[in-house]
Amino acid sequence: MAKEVANSQGQGSRAPRVVFRADASLQIGSGHVMRCLTLAEALREQGAECHFLCREHTGHALDLLQARGFAIHRLPTGHPETPAAAESPSTPQQLAHADWLGTTWEADAAQCAEILEGLAPDWLVVDHYALDARWEARVTPADGRLLVIDDLADREHRADLLLDQNLGRQAEDYAGLVPGHCRCLVGPRYALLRPEFAPLRETSLARRRSPRLRELLITLGGVDKDNATTDVLSALSDCPLPDDCHITVVMGASAPWRESVQAKAATLPWPTEVVVNVADMAERMAEADLAIGAAGSTSWERCCLGLPTLMVVLAENQQPIAEALDAAGVAVSLGPPVQLGSLAARWPALIRPQALARMSEAAASLTAGDGTAIVCHAMWEIAEESPCE
Repeated sequence: MAKEVANSQGQGSRAPRVVFRADASLQIGSGHVMRCLTLAEALREQGAECHFLCREHTGHALDLLQARGFAIHRLPTGHPETPAAAESPSTPQQLAHADWLGTTWEADAAQCAEILEGLAPDWLVVDHYALDARWEARVTPADGRLLVIDDLADREHRADLLLDQNLGRQAEDYAGLVPGHCRCLVGPRYALLRPEFAPLRETSLARRRSPRLRELLITLGGVDKDNATTDVLSALSDCPLPDDCHITVVMGASAPWRESVQAKAATLPWPTEVVVNVADMAERMAEADLAIGAAGSTSWERCCLGLPTLMVVLAENQQPIAEALDAAGVAVSLGPPVQLGSLAARWPALIRPQALARMSEAAASLTAGDGTAIVCHAMWEIAEESPCE
């Protein structure tokens, strides 16, 4: 792949430059930035220079990105006045997640365009539910390419490449929403997984041939702004877990309810460990017998390792993912936290060895963990093509 990067840029030219526009916050969570980080690290290994444009929302991930060695460009919070040259169209379209941006799309575009003009990226990668073709038209460099990462198929894009890694999504769902030349990578096969997952896949699947619940992993996102983790632990206290079961709870550094979770964990009759900002999530998933997790982007990490999962729906946009995974037998949807009261009654059936084995087999069939490499290859392939009019 590194050879492809060099060839696509011409001998003696600068390294290809990729700029990511994504945000993390208590409202948004960290999933968008984290999957962009996975792609950025893979591109950097292939010789690319990567930058991140992120707004400084409460719960942002800019410090993490900087610690990983990426150039960051901080967009301030607040609502700056929209420049006269970027006035709203006469028939404005309000996106369902417009409030996630923290400002108007026009103001965001003006701020980003100024930065992008100086960077002149070869690729702009956008992973943000509050941005659409209008913003993309304002900021995408004339000679650059655009990769859009989406989950919703609810708005237009000007993408050269579109990634939607969700189960049940079809390329046809984006008909009329992207240009005719846009290449669509759709489905869990293309999920952006960090490189540590695929090497553990074989070992993880082998240990699930005789399933038994000993290790329970709970991970409800890096933020968990509504304290669903405490709700899960409360529901588990009434469940008949095996006496020798061990519980691990993984939380992010910006999670606002850590003390509440730790206090609740101390009351459970099973050994319960609360860990923060782990660097070995793949190993923890491979060693777990069952996970209770959010129906977000970590779903595909669990699928790669065949980890049976009980899903908690933490946001409206997670509901379609949870329903699709449940219908495919890949995981069991518990619904939103308010429905966890029924968990104790369902628990014995959920942890039967046959049920765990079926979930594991179905999950493992969705992705082998090589989606990031496939996306990188597609980017450099497109970069070598003649620009579309």
